[in-house]
Amino acid sequence: MKNKVIITEMIDKEGIKILEKIVDVDIKVGISREELLNIIHEYNAIIVRSNTMVNKELLDKGINLKIVGRAGNGIDNIDVETATKRGIIVANTPQSNTMSACELTIGLLLSQSRNIPQANEDTKLGNWGRNSFKGVELYGKTLGIIGLGKIGSLVATRMKAFGMNIIAYDPYIKDERFEKFEATKKDVLKDLLQESDFITVHTPKTEETINIIDYDEIECMKMGVRLVNAARGGIVNEDALLKGIQDGKIASAALDVHKIEPCVNSKLFDHPNIVVTPHIGAGTIEAQENVGKTIANQIINGLNGDIVTNAVNLPTIHREELKVIKPYIELAEKLGKIYYQIHNEAIEFVDIQYHGNIASQDVQMVTIAFIKGLLEPVMKENVNYINAHLCAKNRGIIVNEEKKKENYKNYVDSMSIKIKNKNGEFTLLGSLSSKKEGKLVEIHGYEVDVNPTRHMLFIQNWDVPGVIGDIGMVLGKNHVNVATMQVGRNIKGEKALMILNIDEGVSKESIEDVSNVKNVLWAKGIKL
Repeated sequence: MKNKVIITEMIDKEGIKILEKIVDVDIKVGISREELLNIIHEYNAIIVRSNTMVNKELLDKGINLKIVGRAGNGIDNIDVETATKRGIIVANTPQSNTMSACELTIGLLLSQSRNIPQANEDTKLGNWGRNSFKGVELYGKTLGIIGLGKIGSLVATRMKAFGMNIIAYDPYIKDERFEKFEATKKDVLKDLLQESDFITVHTPKTEETINIIDYDEIECMKMGVRLVNAARGGIVNEDALLKGIQDGKIASAALDVHKIEPCVNSKLFDHPNIVVTPHIGAGTIEAQENVGKTIANQIINGLNGDIVTNAVNLPTIHREELKVIKPYIELAEKLGKIYYQIHNEAIEFVDIQYHGNIASQDVQMVTIAFIKGLLEPVMKENVNYINAHLCAKNRGIIVNEEKKKENYKNYVDSMSIKIKNKNGEFTLLGSLSSKKEGKLVEIHGYEVDVNPTRHMLFIQNWDVPGVIGDIGMVLGKNHVNVATMQVGRNIKGEKALMILNIDEGVSKESIEDVSNVKNVLWAKGIKL
């Protein structure tokens, strides 16, 4: 008996053809929620885009579902946690529109450099204002690329052919990638902003990149700079952008993405030097065909029990194995998320060693979980359990895994991690408590005993009297509620490390206030 697939939002016909050769396909575009809930139990897979809510209600009724396919990148409309608990694979298509997004970026660069939208509108009104639309050449100008990932590197290659000087900022990419794409590396964002004639953004939307272009950053830019954002809305502060345009600092800007979408009413629309499009980065025949083919193949692989390369959740593990390694999977992913939230140096090598009883288990998923956690703060949904190793390889990160039966530092079970960058090493040691709860027991040489939680605060300080009290006063003034606190030190009077579990995330302003406390060297808010 063939597997059955329901498609609730249309994908390209080529994808449908691939599916129809293998499975029974029902195309139910526009189906009502009530009807979908009544029939979902009949299907082994569902393909959606962004409108169909694949929530707990639907997953509970989809008793035969094996895989959910999202024809696109984001997965906000899918309850991944519930799907994972149910053993249902969730897959998306994050790489299918990269070329289309690259080419739109180039189109937006050209549109504003030559005033093409304005000249088009004026000419159609019956005018012939040849002298009103004097533009600038791209040739010989400096293009600053923020984010040298897949799309950023495609833009770099193509704009190099235009005769542009390419500079780039991406603290999470190794130097070799900059050399490969003939981009001069800028270690500090401010340097890129000061030197660029044109700036384009190609980063995922993370806590770090929200408003990465803000009032202060615009103040650093050259007079007459031109800006493109075809990545994610909110990376460029739209109010700051408008002020930069009005003040004349920014000559023009082009946006395909917006802080709030659909965006049908914005002060930006009133300015003639701002070009806007309605999030059409993936809006090409080729991109949609790629999305359709990719999700179709993902669905077939998932139904056949093969590797699903774009799975975003944990693949099925046998129940008995899961009992043993699940606490380490959860711990490893949390530990992985710490590094890039404290450091921004590109990683060269990761060495993970398993000691004691855990070394007798298949720890491959634990290693994958750590790599996923390591890259997630900078890659967001583009990294998952399936592609984590590949993502690390593409970033030039070598991963080594070893298992040693002997105990390490008196822990019955533990995983020790060394992360090497060009400036040195960052180390972590994790273990389990008697209740099988994951614990961070050592970090960068400091012995601690911390249960990693959703929100944490890491503070490096001099070990002197009064500093803990001063920090507590500042946190209290900023209404930050501390659940637990650990202080690790090696030598009295030298540097110490303070780790706090807190109830909610800490604002940038609160972190700045803590950083300004006497004898505090730095403070970082960590989200796990």
